[in-house]
Amino acid sequence: MCRHRLAGVALLCVFALGAGAQEMTERQVKAAPARDNRVAVYTNILPDCTSGPLPAIRLIVPPVHGAVSVKRGTLKVTNLKQCLATEAPVLVALYRPADDFRGIDEFELEIALPGGRKQHQHFRVNVSGGPGGGQGI
Repeated sequence: MCRHRLAGVALLCVFALGAGAQEMTERQVKAAPARDNRVAVYTNILPDCTSGPLPAIRLIVPPVHGAVSVKRGTLKVTNLKQCLATEAPVLVALYRPADDFRGIDEFELEIALPGGRKQHQHFRVNVSGGPGGGQGI
């Protein structure tokens, strides 16, 4: 398995397909108010640089002050392990805070990896800022 940062977002790649104990990962995320914020990207790149099956994602604990959604996409991968250039399908987890919310929100996802292994990811989201990005007077 690999973990990388992609434009400030965690990228979880699955390389080993073994069953095993459930893992828990803690993630700290900054988010802008009143819009979709990418919090994680999931893909499965096999050792031969081809794409494997994507994980299943389930919302275990929903956020109190927002919503979580997952969208499909494609990622152009360069210089990842031995794969110098490849395209892979991805699942992108998005968090959207309520329009008037600023502060800390939390949620938890279960990622069911190919091969039966599951990982719980706890997200702590700091929603700050506002339109225009400047400070108020």
